[in-house]
Amino acid sequence: MRKASAVVVLAGLAVAVAACGNAPTTTQPSASSSESAGGGTKPLQGVKLEVAAKWTGDEQKNFQKVLDAFQEKTGATVTYASTGEDTGAYLGPRIQGGSPPDVAILPQPGLVQQYAKQNALKPLTDAVTKEIDANYTPYWKELGSADGKVYGVLIKAAHKSLVWYRGQAFEDAGVQPPTNWDELVKAAGTIADSGTAPLSLCGASGWTLTDLFENVYLSSAGPENYDKLSKHEIPWTDPSVTTALQKIQQLVGKKEYVLDGASGALQTDFPTCVTKVYGQKKAAMVIEADFVATQATQDGAKVGEEAKYVPFPKVGDTQPVVLGGDVAVAMKDSPGAMALLQFLASTEGGSIWAKLPGYLSPNKNVSPDNYPDPLTKALGQTIVSAGDAVRYDMSDLAPSAFGGTDGKGEWKDLQDFLRNPTDIKGAQAKLEEDAKKAWK
Repeated sequence: MRKASAVVVLAGLAVAVAACGNAPTTTQPSASSSESAGGGTKPLQGVKLEVAAKWTGDEQKNFQKVLDAFQEKTGATVTYASTGEDTGAYLGPRIQGGSPPDVAILPQPGLVQQYAKQNALKPLTDAVTKEIDANYTPYWKELGSADGKVYGVLIKAAHKSLVWYRGQAFEDAGVQPPTNWDELVKAAGTIADSGTAPLSLCGASGWTLTDLFENVYLSSAGPENYDKLSKHEIPWTDPSVTTALQKIQQLVGKKEYVLDGASGALQTDFPTCVTKVYGQKKAAMVIEADFVATQATQDGAKVGEEAKYVPFPKVGDTQPVVLGGDVAVAMKDSPGAMALLQFLASTEGGSIWAKLPGYLSPNKNVSPDNYPDPLTKALGQTIVSAGDAVRYDMSDLAPSAFGGTDGKGEWKDLQDFLRNPTDIKGAQAKLEEDAKKAWK
């Protein structure tokens, strides 16, 4: 399960993952609208649009309701095409053939840069940009930009700054949920003393180790350094990286803190590491995103009761909130495409979507009160509360050779660090060597 393509569907507090179809499918939207965005004049009556995204199953159905509201409001007709999990493989031939969709929803910002260089994207109009300025922090606008032009808007988020725990394991050890890093390390020691492994790591899925690093680094080094490292403007040999790895070493450097030790963790993928906490009850905690709820539920743990979470504990001055998410762009220069992007960037559009399961909004003006259950309300509030300090998943901002390839780059280097957490300097040297190659 790649982190950039993780699918989250939270239905009340029961959670289920929508099935991913391999072949792209196209469905015609229904004429009726279950959630109307308003009546009156229909400025796009007769206009036809196609929007392509990776979503299938329940996620597609929920997005369709947002499209229905847009159609009701504007009179436009919107057709949905599923790209399947590999968005680039679907869009590439269509771009080359001169028949891209009007609007595409990209699973990572790196594709915005890639398609902008290919002149495959249309810069956003002033009206859409004003909508972004009103509803998003400047960081998100920059994320959707290339060469000084704004092309994309982040419309859907995955929350990656959580520590999930098994309530009974904490009760048995007599520990409270940690509120900072020192408390987390101390709790791990107490839980280990009680006879339970504190931490289940998904080391075989290298992206989970990048998520751990990103949260520690954002909290200890701060947002400005996070931005610099994500662009390789400071080297991985920087002292700020040393500090972050030293903190991680406090957890992974003790064999008794990691279920089955480093060698066992490196053979455990996601979501098996979740099952070892909630299904097999072998460990107390797993550090990963909101989509842990999916597997925990399948393992028979009720979210909010046995499957609980705390915000990723502060390591330094910043409360870390790291998001993954999807960026909407226009591939055709049409009023309909821009109108849809403006609607998706608006508080109105975001609030309609927020009332449906499986959605988190990066729009700061979408009230958490819209969300249908306590879990998403709490997660939504942390995004709003973090304000300008929220950051996008660092490894997804890097060239894929460094930040997104199994067995290479950052994934492998952090796996090697897990294997030998005493060699911090060696890990930094290898990270910097691989980053230099990728940024060439």
